Amino acid sequence: MLFIVAALLLLGFALGTVAHAPLGFSVVAAVVIAGWLGVFALRERHGRRRTTADR
Repeated sequence: MLFIVAALLLLGFALGTVAHAPLGFSVVAAVVIAGWLGVFALRERHGRRRTTADR
């Protein structure tokens, strides 16, 4: 329960920060984060395929 409260507080802080940032900055930050998450997902998928094939 404490973890959920902390996560909601952090989310509220992040959303509050984005609400005060210019729209262009928010869009660029969102694209950068989405790209990073995409690269991370591809690396994870490739890494798991590689380790299961070696076994």
